[in-house]
Amino acid sequence: MSVNFSIIIVCLNPGTKLKDTLESVKKQTYKNYEIIIKDGGSTDNSLEYAREAAGEFPSLHIIEKKDKGIYDAMNQAVFCLDEFGRVSCDEVAAGTVELNGRYVYFLNCGDILYDEYVLEKVNDLIKAKPSVSGIYYGNIYDRLTGNVVASNPDIDAFGCYRNVPCHQACFYDEKILKEHMFDTKYRVRADYEQFLWCFFAKEASGKISFVYGDILIADYEGDGFSETKQNRKISAKEHWEIVKKYMPAAMAWKYRIIMWVTFAPVRTWLSGNRFTAGLYNGLKRVYYGKGVKK
Repeated sequence: MSVNFSIIIVCLNPGTKLKDTLESVKKQTYKNYEIIIKDGGSTDNSLEYAREAAGEFPSLHIIEKKDKGIYDAMNQAVFCLDEFGRVSCDEVAAGTVELNGRYVYFLNCGDILYDEYVLEKVNDLIKAKPSVSGIYYGNIYDRLTGNVVASNPDIDAFGCYRNVPCHQACFYDEKILKEHMFDTKYRVRADYEQFLWCFFAKEASGKISFVYGDILIADYEGDGFSETKQNRKISAKEHWEIVKKYMPAAMAWKYRIIMWVTFAPVRTWLSGNRFTAGLYNGLKRVYYGKGVKK
């Protein structure tokens, strides 16, 4: 059984970053994928490379449409998935391999797949640990600090409060995204809200699984949309709003107090500082009980 990946790249005047991102996909050894570029109206000619190189990919589609921000653009791309059909490699076309669902991956411009084996490894993970509807996730490499950032291998309520895997580390069953799309009222944390819906919402209880693989998924550029000084303030505000939306008040305040007494702001600074990030992330991996290699 093989899966089909839909890789969604959202952009607006990305310059040469779009080429770098696409090149990392082109190198993949696993070819059962399609690329959907959702462009919000670029004027820097950055799409020319994508148009010229389209024939070098199994399937590449470009959607040029105005949007209200990154999460609206992601929703638009998900909404258009069925217009393009399912991509198949030669074996699938010949009928010798059956596709086992479609998984969606959001790859930001400037971020790249860590190596040429990422899709192959994720496909193997999905085959080894199949689920009716799931999110498969791994780790990312933080280019700014030069360190691996490990995801929590066991998702629980406190883990959802503290830190969920970023979307660059996650492959989503398409059914999840179609059932609960990104809530665009959250400017910075819509992917966080979507993740908590998957874990806490009654309609998703028992139906969605979270499967971790010790895989380096993406080389993360850093200093992105959510990490500007202004958006960090918005992020903190939205985090608390979303937490209260899905967690009982007593639980939310309990976790908030735990974060205060364990010096969460200091730990955040340590993880983001080039000189201390290595030690911090090393201890974090020990805590998670997973050895992750760069």
